[in-house]
Amino acid sequence: MEVYEQLRELLDASPTGAPASAAFDKILRILFTPEEAALAIRLTLLPRPLAHIAADACLSVAEAERILEAMADKAVIFCMEKGTEKLYNLLPTIPGLFEFPLMKGLTNPTLEQVGGLWEEYHREALGAAFAGQPTPIARVIPVEQSIEAANRVHTYEEIYALIEAVDFIALAQCACRVSVRACDKPTEVCLIFGMPARFLVKRDFARAISRAEARAVLDRAEASGLVHTSTNSYGKPSFICNCCSCCCTILTCRTRLGLTQAFAPSAFEARIDEAACTGCGVCAEERCPVKAITMNALKAVADTSTCIGCGLCATACPIQAITMIRRLAPSEVPATTQDLGVKVLTEKGKLERYINQAKV
Repeated sequence: MEVYEQLRELLDASPTGAPASAAFDKILRILFTPEEAALAIRLTLLPRPLAHIAADACLSVAEAERILEAMADKAVIFCMEKGTEKLYNLLPTIPGLFEFPLMKGLTNPTLEQVGGLWEEYHREALGAAFAGQPTPIARVIPVEQSIEAANRVHTYEEIYALIEAVDFIALAQCACRVSVRACDKPTEVCLIFGMPARFLVKRDFARAISRAEARAVLDRAEASGLVHTSTNSYGKPSFICNCCSCCCTILTCRTRLGLTQAFAPSAFEARIDEAACTGCGVCAEERCPVKAITMNALKAVADTSTCIGCGLCATACPIQAITMIRRLAPSEVPATTQDLGVKVLTEKGKLERYINQAKV
């Protein structure tokens, strides 16, 4: 089997997948030199020690490290340090291989080409592979200011609480808007946490920020009409994206590709006080990213079956005629990221394949 196809098959074992596509084959050939691809197929989606990788590839440790570090410096593979030992692993397509190399922006023509190919791949195959069947990998988190204290039950539903739970925060460019460029929303709004954040900062793809700065990023995103999204699990998140409906992978799976299971809505939905509504149309025309609000006889009407619970309508209503109330039957949220991965892999029939790869 040709080396780039071997690499694709390894990546396809992840929950997000990497379905075969001419566009993705081109992406892999641009991001990985033949020498790098030949070593990358010795990696798995879980960290492996440098010495083991070198032995499998019949290379000296120094030569293997040279090639691996070149890939890590491009953010096409992941590197972590455990004491004095370096470990490397493949990145899943999303979040990872798509976003990381583009987080500096389109700094050269090659990255511009890659950005266009990712958009093509998203339309042709990756969007459908990313969408959960039926468990989504990502979920919407409502704007903090839209949720009244009486409605708050779980901290994982509160965006500021997620910021408080992490130990390291990095800020990077939104790869989606950087590559698609379909709107003028802010791009430096992608928050990454923990070990991936440290990796990206060390490799100069992101910058470390404080919790106060992260909260300011969230406020700026809300003011710009961007939707907060994160990992569909309890506990510490690995990322918070701030998504638009015209560029971003998570939202465009629904708005452009019609994939209803692309992400989980929040535990809240919009309720409009018809008597108080003045019919200004801000919620329907400027804020709702999924067109869940329409105007009927100069009154705003919310379709709760379409509402994703982002809260953007509530924070923009000039007379506070919109409130966010708890859904009667909110989507189930897996307990941990690991539980989420196992559930998605099981539903997609890939769990055994993933486990076998991890045993290498």
